[in-house]
Amino acid sequence: CSQAYWTVYKPRKIYYNIKRNSIIIMDSYRVDSPCVQFNSKTDTLLSTTVYRSSRVELQGPDGKLRVIPTEQRLTFKTACKVPRVGCMLIGWGGNNGSTVTASVLANKLKLTWRTKEGVKQANYWGSMTQASTTSLGMGPDGKDVYIPVKDLLPMLDPSNIEFDGWDINTRNIAEACEVARVLDVSLQDQLRPYLSKMKPRPSIYCQDFIAANQEERADNVLSGTKWEMMGQIQADIREFKTTKNLDKVIVLWTANTERFCDVAAGLNDTAENLLRSIRNDREEVSPSTIFAVASILEGCTYINGSPQNTFVPGVVELAEQKGVFLGGDDFKSGQTKMKSVIVDFLVSAGLKPVSIVSYNHLGNNDGKNLSAPKTFKSKEISKKGVVDDMVESNGVLYQPGEKPDHCVVIKYIPYVGDSKRAMDEYTSEIFMGGMNTIVMHNTCEDSLLAAPIILDLVILAELCERIQIKTEEGRFEHFHPVLSILSYLLKAPMVPPQTPIVNALFRQRACIENIFRACAGLPPISHMLLEHKVPSLMATRQVTTPKSKPIREPQSVPQHSNGIAVNGVN
Repeated sequence: CSQAYWTVYKPRKIYYNIKRNSIIIMDSYRVDSPCVQFNSKTDTLLSTTVYRSSRVELQGPDGKLRVIPTEQRLTFKTACKVPRVGCMLIGWGGNNGSTVTASVLANKLKLTWRTKEGVKQANYWGSMTQASTTSLGMGPDGKDVYIPVKDLLPMLDPSNIEFDGWDINTRNIAEACEVARVLDVSLQDQLRPYLSKMKPRPSIYCQDFIAANQEERADNVLSGTKWEMMGQIQADIREFKTTKNLDKVIVLWTANTERFCDVAAGLNDTAENLLRSIRNDREEVSPSTIFAVASILEGCTYINGSPQNTFVPGVVELAEQKGVFLGGDDFKSGQTKMKSVIVDFLVSAGLKPVSIVSYNHLGNNDGKNLSAPKTFKSKEISKKGVVDDMVESNGVLYQPGEKPDHCVVIKYIPYVGDSKRAMDEYTSEIFMGGMNTIVMHNTCEDSLLAAPIILDLVILAELCERIQIKTEEGRFEHFHPVLSILSYLLKAPMVPPQTPIVNALFRQRACIENIFRACAGLPPISHMLLEHKVPSLMATRQVTTPKSKPIREPQSVPQHSNGIAVNGVN
């Protein structure tokens, strides 16, 4: 893509122009490249790219490393038609579920409301897909040209998501918002006529898996055996899909954190054993696992927004058999997201974190449930694991098996409600025996940070369902059912077996951007910026804006409903 230039021909319309090969026009940009095509008959976008990587081998008795650069030609196929999507939330009447439902409705209705700071307007700030940007490339002035991430490929508009779900409490969503005390009252008043009609379906309640203090809320629960309750969950999914005339349903757990369940041979180690255990009403099959199995059997992507071990081996095997996506675990919204950034910075700078102490207190129902030791243990595991891959990446600072001291504390303080306080201390060894300590205080509006993450998880998971990839000799295939591309949004990211876990935040985001760029026929983002460093390359980029009139959409380019077109290619 050398000798390219950018032309802005009207607001939010940017065209990428090289030579008249195939031309793909998105809603806000077009790609001129022989490696990308649009098939109007199947409404699919085809893009061919060379995937470059390196394989490292140990060679000889001295253990010398041998690096072998590799190349593989891949074709990405993306279905461009955005389907009608519904999201079913487990814990719909909780702080997260009620907040995300109300917020999407407020955006759909374009509501404004008065506060003591002035008039506020509904927005999707905090959503990576809706409120952040990505670079398309370099413009004629040498600066990057940015577009919203949501414009890279045809993505689901969050305002079009239909919501439903389950909760162990009978409150409607308007009442749930009032109890949560997250959204301003003047906004709640405008939404009440709509939200009061939304009532959670009865959910599965097994007291042993959550804190005993949740029993007083449990007045909307299913009865019967676990197999019977799973059948009701499946019926609920089918009824919602039919009633709302949906193409897809995505199920997401945003309910209370459960304790870890046992993982044992004959219990949940295989799909067959897990289904038998549910049929036999085994005690160690958790509610979240039952929801996951029900979703898989209905062909619905299932995302776990809490830290418990929902995805026992039998769940993963069943998802592989059915070709259904799983995403988890635990929303990454506040303290842990900051930790993944700071530890990555420290280790990358050659500093050695030796002590990490994290303290939280919060007063919402999540905090109340986590006050029980057995549920706190699940959260502790997900929070503490976030630094492991960054520490293991640096054999200069750390010996094999060596890790920083790492402590996580969570306390329940009812008065602060959803406004969680997080305090962290990072102590590092530095140059010549010195010490460095960083102390941070972070006030997190817990549900207002989690709600846009829920939307991103649904949007990205749905888009991944429309992407297929093939090698030159192979057939088109979807991503592995364990959808590790969602790691950017989750504290304890699930990855396929024998796959490294990446917790470094910027690497996680770059993964999402570069995969979507490949689907659109764009090269991976490179931060070398040689156009600004090598004199001969600097001379080639110093071009002036063409004096000719701005490029218009070619009249011969067939356009389809999602704003993507191709010139002369079918």
